[in-house]
Amino acid sequence: MFTGKQLRRLILPLVLEQFLAISVGMADTMMVAQAGEAAVSGVSLVDMINVLLINIFAALATGGAVITSQFLGKKKTDLACASVNQLYLVSAAVSVVIMLLVILFRGGILRLLFGRIEPDVMENALIYLILSALSYPFLALYNSGAAIFRSMGNTKVTLYISIIMNVVNVIGNALLIFGFQMGAAGAAAASLVSRILACLMISALLLNPRKELHIVRGSYAPDLRLIRKILYIGIPSSLENSLFQLGRVLVVSIITCFGTVQITANAMANNLDSMGILPGQAVGLAMITVVGQCVGAGDFAQAKKYALKLLKIAYLIDAALIVCLLLCQPWILQLYHVSDEAVRLARTLVSVHNIAAFLIWPVSFVLPNALRAANDVKYTMLVSIFSMLVFRVCFSYILGYQMRMGAIGVWAAMILDWIFRSVMFGMRFAGGKWQTHKI
Repeated sequence: MFTGKQLRRLILPLVLEQFLAISVGMADTMMVAQAGEAAVSGVSLVDMINVLLINIFAALATGGAVITSQFLGKKKTDLACASVNQLYLVSAAVSVVIMLLVILFRGGILRLLFGRIEPDVMENALIYLILSALSYPFLALYNSGAAIFRSMGNTKVTLYISIIMNVVNVIGNALLIFGFQMGAAGAAAASLVSRILACLMISALLLNPRKELHIVRGSYAPDLRLIRKILYIGIPSSLENSLFQLGRVLVVSIITCFGTVQITANAMANNLDSMGILPGQAVGLAMITVVGQCVGAGDFAQAKKYALKLLKIAYLIDAALIVCLLLCQPWILQLYHVSDEAVRLARTLVSVHNIAAFLIWPVSFVLPNALRAANDVKYTMLVSIFSMLVFRVCFSYILGYQMRMGAIGVWAAMILDWIFRSVMFGMRFAGGKWQTHKI
């Protein structure tokens, strides 16, 4: 169903797009670093909340991508287009509700998740959280639009929009952080403007009726049948992703007990480590499109073949990038302009993460997308939630806090989480039960 050339045309723009998406957070953190470690810590704490909520939007978009890909595989373009409208409707409603709740309860959310934070860190976190929340609806709609273009196998559009979004964000950071000395507020405001622009651009493109998938004008009433199909995939994926990210937030709340240096080192390491697994994340997105269309066509032999091929690709390109990061990390970490102690700890965390990621990360996080594309979402949800609670949260507390290993103990617990996931998802895929689920 997919030639090697088609896979390359699908994956390469996704890799570049994922790099650009990660660079938004890196640009914010690096440029905010000029305002001091309190600003970096405040931004990094809020980014953990942002990632948690953004993953809800991404999961809803995944639900829409799976459904539209399967409809395309079945050659039912009319239903695929109708699902575009319903995805936009659901994403808008959910994101607006989340935005309002975050703004209303911002202080309580930060205190609940992170406990007692130093006053200057809290001040920066509150400002950054309010402006970030205002961007949620625009980001949710952009994610939905991007998922639709990926379902069509057209990843160049989202790449071009990502380039524009990043350029606007970096220019905005430079102007507001350095020019107007706005610190964390400047970083958040620049991100808000760039996300509004991206949302408007991708939505305008989807209004074109000549595209294989598009927004059907005048058809905005809720279609409960299609919404249920989207939510069948989207709700378990949302629960899985949001609870996983909540686990990460709880883990960071443990790290906050170790002081500003460890918070800062953790934030720096998270940024670099995200780059190391970035190609795998891109391949995971491609997996939804490719396996989803094979499942829609009822060809599970092809679905398994392409899943294994994409997993191999994820390993190869992740390995290449991880080697580059390990070689270049001493110079990259110096760009943050923080204390030598924070740099040394960040270097250790990056090394531990990347070595483990080279071995087991793709099976833990790329392969499950093949299961999701085949509607096997409840299994992936249950495994992910169990692993997050037992290994990532409980063992982080035991190793990091009780055994006083600090951030290194927390990251060791993360690797235990990966090992468990890789075993469970590998067994599920090899067993073939994932091929028996239907919506």
